[in-house]
Amino acid sequence: MFKKVLIANRGEIALRILRACRELGIPTVAVHSTADETAMHVRLADESVCIGPPPSKKSYLNMHEIMAACEITGADAIHPGYGFLSENAKFAEVLEAHDITFIGPSAEHIRIMGDKIEAKATARRLGIPVVPGSEGGVTDEETAKRVAADIGYPVIIKAAAGGGGRGMKVARNEAEMSQAFHTARSEAGSAFGDDSVYIEKYLAKPRHIEVQVMGDGKGGGIHLGERDCSLQRRHQKVWEEAPSPVLGEADRQKIGQICAKAVQGLGYSGAGTVEFLWEDGEFYFIEMNTRLQVEHPVTEMITRIDLVNEQLRVAAGDGLSVTQEDVIFSGHAIECRINAEHPETFIPSPGKISYYHPPGGLGVRVDSGVYQGYSIPPHYDSLIGKLIVHARTREECLRRLHRALDEFVVDGIETTLPLFRDLVTNPDIEAGNYDIHWLEKYLAARQEA
Repeated sequence: MFKKVLIANRGEIALRILRACRELGIPTVAVHSTADETAMHVRLADESVCIGPPPSKKSYLNMHEIMAACEITGADAIHPGYGFLSENAKFAEVLEAHDITFIGPSAEHIRIMGDKIEAKATARRLGIPVVPGSEGGVTDEETAKRVAADIGYPVIIKAAAGGGGRGMKVARNEAEMSQAFHTARSEAGSAFGDDSVYIEKYLAKPRHIEVQVMGDGKGGGIHLGERDCSLQRRHQKVWEEAPSPVLGEADRQKIGQICAKAVQGLGYSGAGTVEFLWEDGEFYFIEMNTRLQVEHPVTEMITRIDLVNEQLRVAAGDGLSVTQEDVIFSGHAIECRINAEHPETFIPSPGKISYYHPPGGLGVRVDSGVYQGYSIPPHYDSLIGKLIVHARTREECLRRLHRALDEFVVDGIETTLPLFRDLVTNPDIEAGNYDIHWLEKYLAARQEA
């Protein structure tokens, strides 16, 4: 196992990684910007190093400062968490060149899956079902119209190097194609420095379902079931649950086995998530995230497997501690992402937390790095923490979530807690009857009322 792990992240995920390391007896190093010097993970780590001012480019994205922190502290491994440098192939290569272990997949796999066109081609080769669309990038309007005519409108134009909804436009007919195509390319170039786009069939009412996988880097790999992440706002996940309310056991096993076999075929190392759109009983690959996901706790709750522990084991060369036969699913889990935002306008609400009381009790978990008196900085993602609940059935899980949300108190700033208190008793949510467009329509209707 490692002598010392540097955690190249902040907030709740940095604390999550720190706890896993501590349980394995691994000393930790917290890096932080000047805005995060009082953060909980900085207080609890064995060592801490300031790596720059608040802007991410000068701190959490600053490879040179992070490498210097490794040299100063003697850390022989880095866990990147999610976001920031977690899917940066160059960073993984730099670490390898300096004999520092990157706790994640190889730079090659990060690069392949980071290019949406290459990822789709790789998925097709590995036997993963994909959305009908262009075989590669589309560079001109006439080709775009020809591809769209072949697969049938509506279509969606997506940035090859992108994510988070940027560089993504829908064309419902040929008349809309010209503007959608050029706008998508322009947004892609501005956001990612790469205006490459590709075209896919647009699904009207899909679910967003993703499969958690783990690979040992030696041809072994498993799946840990699926998560339903269909409740989204502006293509950002808000509420995640496992298992999905719409999948039957046969489909669950089928798609899980396909993903596990793909991981084995890749020789993939560590944690990954294969993401799909699902509609009318069919799965369509959209991307693979080569890192730990924000919503990984719901999988941990229904499998009782520590995914960060498994990441550390694999990266250290010890392999996975479980086989596919060891993965037993139990009950239902739901996660709500609690943000420091106004619950109706979603305007960020940084500031000092004057009172903080997280919920507790059987089956309730809160992953958060905040505390009473802590000031949420304005420089980063607005996530305060994640409320995760687990119960024997989905119905019991919703009741437990309702109770936990009522107990959760965060004063001094605005939060999205009121939104979740509304959602947990909504008839569509209770019935599991929603798709990736449901939340946007629900919020629009609330504003009009």
